[in-house]
Amino acid sequence: MTQPSTTALPVQVQSLSKHFGEVRAVESVSFDIKPGEFLTLLGPSGSGKTTLLMMIAGFSRPTRGSIRIAGQEIVHLPPHRRNIGMVFQNYALFPHMTVGENVAYPLRLRKVARSEIDDRVRKVLDLVQLGGYASRRINQLSGGQRQRIALARAIVFEPRILLMDEPLSALDKQLRETMQIEIRRLHDRLGMTTISVTHDQREALTMSDRIAVFSNGKLAQIASPSGLYEQPESRFIAEFIGESSFLPLRSAANGLAYGDQIIQLAEETPRATGNMMLMLRPERLQLVTTGAGQQSDANFFQGQIHSVVFQGESLLLEVMLDGGHNVFVRIPNRSENARLVPQAGERVTLRLERADARIVRAED
Repeated sequence: MTQPSTTALPVQVQSLSKHFGEVRAVESVSFDIKPGEFLTLLGPSGSGKTTLLMMIAGFSRPTRGSIRIAGQEIVHLPPHRRNIGMVFQNYALFPHMTVGENVAYPLRLRKVARSEIDDRVRKVLDLVQLGGYASRRINQLSGGQRQRIALARAIVFEPRILLMDEPLSALDKQLRETMQIEIRRLHDRLGMTTISVTHDQREALTMSDRIAVFSNGKLAQIASPSGLYEQPESRFIAEFIGESSFLPLRSAANGLAYGDQIIQLAEETPRATGNMMLMLRPERLQLVTTGAGQQSDANFFQGQIHSVVFQGESLLLEVMLDGGHNVFVRIPNRSENARLVPQAGERVTLRLERADARIVRAED
């Protein structure tokens, strides 16, 4: 089972809505997914991402809207006729069955010959690195092994679309990060269209071709991981993808200003209207020697260190700017930095390169 026997299919979601009485869980969501693409639906609890996934899977009926797979409308099809693989948050494995019986279950439903079932179960268990586990009971498996079995069961019938609902949420941090890489590698190997739901930004950034961020039932932005990180369209996106501090900007004759300082913005930054804020990523701010030469192609801010927090691989500095706003600076935890990091109460100058100066809407 090194390659799927079917071709990955595109998915089109058009004006999809789901209402529960007065509650609009999903409201007028539209997007297209290319064949073989890995799309992650990302957002806080209650943002509508899982409800949307359940509508694609067929477990929830839309209030209105369209879901098409390769041009075929599937809204009226029951789940078992959509040929979609599904990995649930709690794995939904059958405790009374062995590992092999769990994985074989979708094939038995499709009345696949027993000889073929045994062969495909063996191959898919090898694929998820659990060869030889077919006779084990589910209660003999670790959390990571159960996750792999749930994944094996979802792909054993070679679906052209795979859906995953918070597939790694039950795992500890180290195992979760390892499985992110393994699932992405498996996706690339099989080539199936994959839609995953998570609230974990790092998981979304690691695994996805594109990320769709949801807020209050609406699609806030959809873009590549780097596109979302580098060019978020709103403060909500910037806060949800990575760490950020924000400075309020005002319109000035020569552009946008923070206090009396005209901000030098990245050339590709759109000159949007409305209430705008300067987004400051902690790792993009640099500590410079106070009084050092200040080039016109960069932005400089003066302030006082409020705190220095040790976070293992990095140090997080909280700085109160002279303009009255707190910002954070993250620097690598290296031996040479340990001698140079200023302490709480010291004055510092921060530098933000023009290429890293980006603006976002103050509100969604």
